Amino acid sequence: MTTVNISVHHVTRVEGHGDIVVDVKSGEIRECRFEVVEAPRFFEAMVRGRPYYELSHITSRICGICAVGHATASLRATERALGVEPSEQTQLLRKLNFHGEMLDSHVLHTYYLVAPDFLGVGSVIPLVNTHRPIVERALKIKKLSGDLCAMVAGRHTHPIAMTVGGFTHLPTEQELRDMQARLVDARADMDETVALFSTLDWPQFERETEYISLQKDDEYAYIDGRIVTTDGFTYPIEDYRQVTNEECVPFSTAKWTHHNRESYMVGALARLNNNFDQLHPRAKEAAAKLGLKPLTTNPFLNSAAQVVEMVHCVEDAIEIIDELLTRGIQPEQPPEVTVHAGEGVGACDVPRGTLFHNYVFDDDGICIEANCIIPTNQNMANLNADMKALLPQVLDRPQDEIRQLLEMLVRAYDPCISCSAHYLKVEFV
Repeated sequence: MTTVNISVHHVTRVEGHGDIVVDVKSGEIRECRFEVVEAPRFFEAMVRGRPYYELSHITSRICGICAVGHATASLRATERALGVEPSEQTQLLRKLNFHGEMLDSHVLHTYYLVAPDFLGVGSVIPLVNTHRPIVERALKIKKLSGDLCAMVAGRHTHPIAMTVGGFTHLPTEQELRDMQARLVDARADMDETVALFSTLDWPQFERETEYISLQKDDEYAYIDGRIVTTDGFTYPIEDYRQVTNEECVPFSTAKWTHHNRESYMVGALARLNNNFDQLHPRAKEAAAKLGLKPLTTNPFLNSAAQVVEMVHCVEDAIEIIDELLTRGIQPEQPPEVTVHAGEGVGACDVPRGTLFHNYVFDDDGICIEANCIIPTNQNMANLNADMKALLPQVLDRPQDEIRQLLEMLVRAYDPCISCSAHYLKVEFV
């Protein structure tokens, strides 16, 4: 089309408020962008002046979807600042809890937000009548993931049992055995999920970019590790600012980031590209069925990479519970904290990508400075670059089809826009 005018006021089936603006006149692309218009939310300011033991509970409220991720990154930043080392049991329980949240978020995105595009409906609601087994499977997986988080952290959303150095509540051995049995049963649902998403007609679009994630030598990294990129860079997490380089843009309340190129991508596809070898064998089998391997450069396949991670999380959770049962759950109390001044950085690869929390404490353990860098922010420049690359390739299609493809591209990134808005414009008069 030589003339295209698209103005999507709040893209649906994403968390938060974002707009698509496209203006093409006589074949010339004048505007093509994704705008974040969500009101800013200043959690960095909220935690200043608060004691160290409150920070994870406050920052978990940044997001109702990845509250465990924010709480974990917050705790790791606090622990590094105050010299607290969690026990091996605590580390295993945190990983188990994290798998529950990853599974919960990914099933929400793939089934509820992405699948309707491929099944020709506007939301998951009509699928109750046309594809009832698919909806029931999604609900079953979501119930399992929520119960897993509640078993470990006291409740599903905004965990209450996670604290500096440990947990205030521990699951019983019987609870672990019952949960493991449910996870084993969930293998059938994972197989059906892979089968479903392997039949989808993913849009054909490739654009090479830099993929950034955490990495460890001995496991598929979600908590801690080092920062790695497909362009060959490696950093300790304390040097995260060298990677993120946040900047404000005039049409978005969410900051943008860039590293070695004009943009980079974080999230499931970035993790798969960087850490494929650490995936569980069953997850690698799922990746093969979905046509995924390093280096995959189609951003629409980020959703397929999430399906692979769902399989990985189920399998790794089963193995973690095996280890916990072999060790026996020990009645640990959170360690004593010696309060002193310090600074710490915590990093987790949450469902949408690498999350950083950075705190500075005074001698009394009061937070005097905080910085949180959100995955969705880090993806905004890359999403816009993808839109600008995709649009010229589809200008021969009807305008409604162009709009649909651009909305699907936004949804493929699984943006959590409310988390991402940390921008303030002040005009002094």
